[in-house]
Amino acid sequence: MNTPVSADAIARAAALVAAADAIVVAAGAGIGVDSGLPDFRGNAGFWRAYPALAAEGTAFMDIASPAAFHENARRAWGFYGHRLALYRRTAPHAGFAILKRWGEAKQHGCFVFTSNVDGHFQRAGFSPGHIEECHGSIHRLQCLGPCSPALWPATGLEPVVDDVRCALLGPLPACPYCGGIARPNILMFDDWGWNDTLHEQQAGRCRIWLEGVRRPLVIEIGAGLNVPTVRHFSHRVVLRHGGSLLRINPREPHIGKLPGIALAGGALASLAAIDAVLAAGRA
Repeated sequence: MNTPVSADAIARAAALVAAADAIVVAAGAGIGVDSGLPDFRGNAGFWRAYPALAAEGTAFMDIASPAAFHENARRAWGFYGHRLALYRRTAPHAGFAILKRWGEAKQHGCFVFTSNVDGHFQRAGFSPGHIEECHGSIHRLQCLGPCSPALWPATGLEPVVDDVRCALLGPLPACPYCGGIARPNILMFDDWGWNDTLHEQQAGRCRIWLEGVRRPLVIEIGAGLNVPTVRHFSHRVVLRHGGSLLRINPREPHIGKLPGIALAGGALASLAAIDAVLAAGRA
């Protein structure tokens, strides 16, 4: 059980924000919890959200894979169609706006690195050119094959899903180039067909941006150890670019010997508390 975040820790975090010349937001699934999105920690949490998959013992790693599309495309699109609708109707919480405002006030601005596929940073107004989606996005589609490196937006896709059976109703999304089955442009488990063309462009822009900063603060939020991609990125930025780390994580907050501070709290409450200290300092 986490102890309450102390006022001293919040003040130290605010000092890190104030001293930085750039903000790097490194976000995992935990940042979306305050928006009302599920945080799949183990099969128990996943199966509560998808009882049809629980009934047959299908784990998250099994449905979130290209193999699921090859074996039962309607079941796979039932899962991803439900997620697409959920992400579309869920609004990013106020913490996103706080992060955006902090970044806009810095000399070198802000860059986002996220494993989330929900597109919420774009919806919150962050520049698409300053976002790296390391696992892709549910709002883009690609061929399951794939037949080509083409990507296209999912804006016209309105999947109708039988939530009880976790199955897509109506026609399967199709590749406009070969007529085969389309899939989300998301890096899944055991995925050798992910089209990473756009991600590589995003990663290149991130590398160039990082070369120009001197005192970056990595604000890492809701990134766990099960899939540690975001945490590894945070560590690289701190070690290679002279940065500091502000890790906000209610369960796994520790930062070891890295410079910075850990807050064992939720995203919105922690960001709002830091913002209040910064505002008081400006008054």
